[in-house]
Amino acid sequence: MLLSKVLRAALRPALRPPPRRLLPFSSSSISSISSASPRSLLPLPCFAPPLARSLWHLGPGGGGGRTALLRPRRGSAGGVCCGCGGLHTEGDKAFAQFLSDEIKEEKKIQKHKALPKVSGGWELEVLGTEAKLLRKVPGEKITVTFNINNSIPPSADDEPQEGQKADEQEPDLTSTPNFVVEVIKDDTKQTLVLDCHYPEDEIGSEGEEESDIFTIREVSFQPTGESDWKDTNYTLNTDSLDWALYDHLMDFLADRGVDNTFADELIELSTALEHQEYIKFLEDLKSFVKCQ
Repeated sequence: MLLSKVLRAALRPALRPPPRRLLPFSSSSISSISSASPRSLLPLPCFAPPLARSLWHLGPGGGGGRTALLRPRRGSAGGVCCGCGGLHTEGDKAFAQFLSDEIKEEKKIQKHKALPKVSGGWELEVLGTEAKLLRKVPGEKITVTFNINNSIPPSADDEPQEGQKADEQEPDLTSTPNFVVEVIKDDTKQTLVLDCHYPEDEIGSEGEEESDIFTIREVSFQPTGESDWKDTNYTLNTDSLDWALYDHLMDFLADRGVDNTFADELIELSTALEHQEYIKFLEDLKSFVKCQ
């Protein structure tokens, strides 16, 4: 017994780790520490788990409460439903079906399957959303150009009257684009350009036969044959124009076929073209969304 106690006492100092000795800092070691970058002084994260994986361990029981946050929602971008390699979701399928129904309804209410003609010998040229009407008179050529983009004025939010359904209250959409009249004489190098538009208070007004449904906004001369007009050419604004001069300009257009009858027919043509392009846009959008 005495021998075992002596042996344990002799072996106990050998099992303890030797105490660490704190070495004094020299001036050179202090300067090296002060010159070291802050990043090098941080402890190395050798035992820290990756951030993406650590998100799974935040909840109780190994992160069971976080898995729902990383799952795609039902109806969101899920898988691929065909072999085309494109993404097609349930939302796309519902969108395509809605567009199909919308196209059918728009074709039902379409008034003109073909674009209406303008009386007075006007020839029509259409390039996408832009249309040009041409007419020749002795010694002159008249062109009227307009674009149907943004040509439908915003509708007023009128509440339906009593006993009248909401769908019966909706008025027909009418396209009233700005249009530019160019008068080109054969023996001159200048073109008279008149910028016209439909005032909102004149559209749809009845009972005033003498009132013009369109007005001239600006008048200028531009070089004939050049597509880019020069801003350095003088432009006359009719807001401050003498009424006698303005009336002569309106008579000048009427003598060349640009009068109220022409303006009415241009609205009908523009409305038909706008509706035609709208249906085409819906069809293109359906083809874009739908799986081909």
